[in-house]
Amino acid sequence: MLIGKACRVGGRVRSCVVKALARLFTSSSSMAKSKFEYVRNFETDDTCLRNCYIVVRLDGRNFHKFAEQHKFTKPNDNRALGLMTQSARSVMGELEDIVIAYGQSDEFSFVFKRTSTLFKRRASKLMTHVASQFSSSYVFYWKEFFGEQPLLYPPGFDGRVVLYPSNRNLRDYLSWRQADCHINNLYNTVFWTLVQKGGLTTAQAEDRLKRDETVTKRMKLPNEEEKDVPVTRSRRRVQAYHCDIIGDQFWEEHPDILEDDNC
Repeated sequence: MLIGKACRVGGRVRSCVVKALARLFTSSSSMAKSKFEYVRNFETDDTCLRNCYIVVRLDGRNFHKFAEQHKFTKPNDNRALGLMTQSARSVMGELEDIVIAYGQSDEFSFVFKRTSTLFKRRASKLMTHVASQFSSSYVFYWKEFFGEQPLLYPPGFDGRVVLYPSNRNLRDYLSWRQADCHINNLYNTVFWTLVQKGGLTTAQAEDRLKRDETVTKRMKLPNEEEKDVPVTRSRRRVQAYHCDIIGDQFWEEHPDILEDDNC
């Protein structure tokens, strides 16, 4: 009522009323702050150690069930993999301190540069921002990759933060994820070949692979079946690659990803 009346009377009265209200709320805020501010002491310090690469790794939650209910093609669904890559692009477009991201299946690892000060290097801020941006992008771009197939329910992704102090540690981490991708993809390719082309049930195929490890060793995985995706930057442009990151060639061609170990 006072604000409405002041507006009708004129600017001077309105100014006085606004100032009076400002003093009132400032006083109330100060009293509340002094009384309840102690609860901030319960927050823990989660600042990431300086001079380390920060890796935020996302994993799909119950994605086996999600893939089944959305009828993903086995062993690899190009629509789903494309959607994961597009979601990672969205994250990297939002957070320029990410120098490379590596993805396979339902996981993606995002590497923040060693000198990043984004969100004051708070692990919780970095992880939640990456997870929320990735999840929302997955839903947003769903129709672009799956057309009229409906999204039955939103996907979930959990995250973790790991620090790597040296270039070798970071490369070994990414090499580990790529080796894991190749092993899992080889197994899945053989497994679904036995089911789809060999006429075995899923239980029979699993038992066959348990009894005969040479089955996977005899099969050579074709290049088009390697479904891991390193996503990196090139002059601020996000680009996707399907290539080997265990050897030296990729790193020699992208020397701007790693920072000096002596920094």
